[in-house]
Amino acid sequence: MPSSRFGGALVSASVIGVVGLMILPLPGALIDVLLSINIGLAVMLLLSTILAQRSIDLDAFPSLLLIATLFRLALNVSTTRLILGSGEAGGVIQAFGSFVVGGSVVVGLVVFLILVVIQFVVITNGASRVAEVGARFTLDALPGKQMAIDADLGAGLIDENEARRRREEVAREADFYGAMDGASKFVKGDAIAGVLVTLINLIGGLAIGVAQQGLSFADAVAKYSILTVGDGLVSQVPALLISVASGILVTRTAGGSDLGDSVTRQLGQQWRALRYGGLTVGALGLAPGLPILPFATVGGLMFAVSRRMQTLVEAEPEVVDIETTDPDEEMDEAEQLAVEIRPEPLALTLAVDLVDLVDGSSDGDLLDRVRALRRKIAMEIGLIIPPVRTRDSLDLQPSEYVITVHGVEMGRGMAPPGHVLVIAEDLDRFPGELTTEPVFGLPAKWLPTEHRSLADAYGATLVDRSSMITTHLAEVVRRQAPALLSRTETKSLIELVRRTDPAVVDELTASDITVAEVQRVLQELLAEQVAVVDIIRILDVIGERARETRSLSELVDAVRTALGPAITQQRTNPDGSLPVVVLDPMLEHALLQSLHPTHNGLDFALEPDALNEVLKALRATITEVEQTGVSPALVTARLLRRPLKNLMALTDMDCLLLAFEELGNHIRIDTRGTVNYERTPALLRA
Repeated sequence: MPSSRFGGALVSASVIGVVGLMILPLPGALIDVLLSINIGLAVMLLLSTILAQRSIDLDAFPSLLLIATLFRLALNVSTTRLILGSGEAGGVIQAFGSFVVGGSVVVGLVVFLILVVIQFVVITNGASRVAEVGARFTLDALPGKQMAIDADLGAGLIDENEARRRREEVAREADFYGAMDGASKFVKGDAIAGVLVTLINLIGGLAIGVAQQGLSFADAVAKYSILTVGDGLVSQVPALLISVASGILVTRTAGGSDLGDSVTRQLGQQWRALRYGGLTVGALGLAPGLPILPFATVGGLMFAVSRRMQTLVEAEPEVVDIETTDPDEEMDEAEQLAVEIRPEPLALTLAVDLVDLVDGSSDGDLLDRVRALRRKIAMEIGLIIPPVRTRDSLDLQPSEYVITVHGVEMGRGMAPPGHVLVIAEDLDRFPGELTTEPVFGLPAKWLPTEHRSLADAYGATLVDRSSMITTHLAEVVRRQAPALLSRTETKSLIELVRRTDPAVVDELTASDITVAEVQRVLQELLAEQVAVVDIIRILDVIGERARETRSLSELVDAVRTALGPAITQQRTNPDGSLPVVVLDPMLEHALLQSLHPTHNGLDFALEPDALNEVLKALRATITEVEQTGVSPALVTARLLRRPLKNLMALTDMDCLLLAFEELGNHIRIDTRGTVNYERTPALLRA
């Protein structure tokens, strides 16, 4: 039987058996076994909560709490029936009662009531309040957490499966604290029921002993008080353990270690408090009337432990440089210097107060996000970016970070600790420092984390520091993709193709084309925002076309023609139509006539005024179409595509530029505008 079916059958049988305990009379020997099971279950639940690393690791605890409470009450019914019916309750209850009462009923009742007060007034009330507050704040933070997951997914830091897993975890956390809020009422009701059951047993036992069995009042008290107190203690001890377990579970914060490890690690950092506390306790022994030996012993022990903790803390190495990769071999001094002076292809430098973002013990996840970013970029554009060198620097301002490519700064921003970035239309309603979002240039504010609920209430977008830095890094990588494609990386791509499609590489080799030429073609494609994911087809086209020409522009145009369906896919509508803007035939002919060769390929031989008129005509037509809510592509003759691209690069126009050969037969052309010749009178004069 599968484990899931076995567990379901076991729990079902246990619940039905618990209900049966309330109805069926049981012998004392069986009750002893069941009472032992009850104590063992309470101990197991307590230890499970101590060893759990997160609260939601025990999300079945509220249901277990209900079952354990029901089991304990069912045992109370069975023991009450046995005590009042036969005057016996088994060896466990008899032993508990005799040991605690010790010849005094008053002592036994006082001990029992103290346990009830501890459980009901202290532990249960506190755990119930913590669960209530935890449920409320978890539900308040739910929209913000969901938006953070969506932001990571949109930025490519996580995939769909990871996003689904995080959403399920957030939902589980909300459900858990909501269930614990209600389950804590079981513990409170159990404490009240324990007092009532004990009173019923005591009063009922005295009545039966005096009225039915003819015992004197003193004999009835001596007989039934032991059993009653023993029954109450056997019930309250497991109840107290489970109450403690419930309190520990709802007071746990998210972390990567169990309670014991967290306590020893965190208190170990506070050795000064332990030392001063030891000195204080030792000094109390000198007070008149107080025994000096116990205070001096405890104070000396605390002082000795603080010395040991200080030694361990100071022996820990201080990390001043965070590396994402480890050196593979020992290098001599000259080689080490050569490596140190060489600029890294891609580096992220953090101010010292941002090191917590890469510290796993502080839940820093920046390095994990950077590793996920490498996979995202590889899947998106086909470029495997080099490992990101991450380090801290005292030269940066507090909360500052810098992104460099080959030692040149390409991005800089701020990420103050204890804050989240809020993006909204009306930022005046939020406290915090006004700033600009570094990727898209949107106005934003750094909001203190304690005001997250305020931003959630207004529906603002919240971005945590790690997400913002990773998004900024991703944007820099996309812009600088040609510079990050090294010759070594190009050769590695060719070798990967050789393993799966050796004929393609053989054709490339036969064409006598070099790795440097392949690199320049790939860099040109990346500069034109064309993904090089289909590297096999790209190398195949380069090898075939290189037999006829070694011109970079012609090789790139040949590859673009082969990748046409993939290039046009980004602007194709779901119905298969592609909105385009075309040039008037006469204008297109005039521009073709103006082309002349240069060392960088073909370019326009036109006066600056004529080029400005062409740009104005292009901008006017494209803007007119974009105002209808459509982002068109500009389609032109193959020879005009590159010169027009260079011309449009001088402006801020963001328009996909395609040649007619790149369109293919799989899409339907939807012409939305035409750049007319009449809009460029200066071209006539040229």
